[in-house]
Parts: sequence; C-alpha cells; structure tokens
Amino acid sequence: MPTRRPARPAVSPDSPIPLYAQIKDTLRADILDGRYAPHSRMPSESELQTMFDVSRITIRQALGDLQKEGLIFKVHGKGSFVSQPKAFQNVTSLQGFAEAMSEAGHEIVNRVAHFRFAPASADVAARLDVAEGSLVAEIHRVRLLNRSPVSYEVTFLPEALGRQLKRADLATRDIFLILENDCAVPLGHADLAIDAIAAAPAIADALELKKGAPLLRIERLTHDAQGRPVDFEYLYFRGDTFQYRLRIDRERLSTNGARESTRVIRNAHKQSKNN
Repeated sequence: MPTRRPARPAVSPDSPIPLYAQIKDTLRADILDGRYAPHSRMPSESELQTMFDVSRITIRQALGDLQKEGLIFKVHGKGSFVSQPKAFQNVTSLQGFAEAMSEAGHEIVNRVAHFRFAPASADVAARLDVAEGSLVAEIHRVRLLNRSPVSYEVTFLPEALGRQLKRADLATRDIFLILENDCAVPLGHADLAIDAIAAAPAIADALELKKGAPLLRIERLTHDAQGRPVDFEYLYFRGDTFQYRLRIDRERLSTNGARESTRVIRNAHKQSKNN
C-alpha cells in the first residue's frame, strides 16, 4: 500500500493542459516530494479515478507517461510501484565521483579491490603517452553510494604519480583531489566516451549483479592544465542506480551561413536504461 494518500487534488477541465498531463504532474510532484516512497505501491487505477474524478483511460495515460519517465514501474497483477530514484552526475565540469555525489548529499565509500604496478598495455600506454611495457599504477575500486555498490572503477596512472597515490587514503578520497592537493597536479580537461556493455563476472560480483547485466561504461582520459595525460579510467556504472546527464545546445547559423555554438555542452541530461 502507498505510504500516504494525498488529499484529493484539483484538476481543471477548462485548463489548456490536458487532464492526464495535470494528473501526471500532480503524481510526479508527490513522488519527488517523497509522499510515495521508493518501491511503495501507487493507488490503483480505480482509486485514482475516484481521487481525480476522471475516466480510467485518462488515468492510464498519466501512469503510462510516469512509467516512460522511469518514475514508476508496473508489476503484472499487483499494480504500479514507485521506482528507486537514481543518483546522477552532470558532465558540466571535471569532478570526481565522490566530489560530485558529496555535494548532492550522498554518502560515498570506496572499497579498494587492489593496487598494483603492471606493464602498460599498448592501449593504456598510448592513452597515457608512455612507452608500452613501462610500469603504470593500476587501481581497482568499488564505489559505494549510500552503502550500496554503484560503480566499479579501474584507474591507470604513470608510475611516478602512482607511487605518490600508494600512500594516499583511496578508501575515502577522490583520485582527482589527491592529484591536485597531494601531488600538486592541476587538472585541465578530460575526454569521455560512453557506451553500454554486459557485465563481466568479476565486475558483476563486485556490483552485486547477475553476469551479463547491462552496465554503463565510461572511458575517461584526464589531462593536467598543460594538456599532459595523467589519469586513464574505465568506469562501470550500474544502469539501475546511476546516470550521467548532459545538455547540448543547437548550433545557430550566423549571418554568413556558418554554424556558431552558443555553448556546446552546458548542463546535462542523458540517462541510461534501467536493468
């Protein structure tokens, strides 16, 4: 049963906004305000009909839109339930995961799976601009968001930086902040590539998922303020608990016909699919 049934809300048949959209907005606000807790059951279609004094098809349109937005999910024979809200990180500035999540009020803990020095593969060497086979630091960490595993992080750094990080507290601190504050490496920019993959067994176990479950994979190559590569990472995120968001602007045509961008990337809105 829902945790709390709100008082009967008012919808206006005379409004230019369709009734189903008014109902959807009301229910969305109730979900986001916490009136319906994650995984709690929403009122049934007949209860919502009575609550809003509208037809069943109108209620179904409103619930259908909420489901498309990922705010609710349906269980056959049992009704509609509130989805667990996802944490998200905007790709508007270069921030570490803990840095961004802490600002949003989340608790972050890192579980260090292992830290070793290993010969650089051809791909890692090319990304970090070091000789193939030279030693690089390889760090594996499980990131826990509010005490639940949300991502698996594999980080590669040049050996000299890795030696400095070996002494750092990787269980509680972001590597970005360690690089800047402990190693005096001012960060400049990062190149990202985002795709979806199936979870390999080791990563699935670490994230408490089934083998082959969908993951959001981020490849991130971070450079210092002089443009030198200092940190190459593979970030594997659970698609059901986290999303990266970005907003892009449409390039406008100038008077001479050339395209000019107001701001190519400004805020963020991109989301991965649920499991």
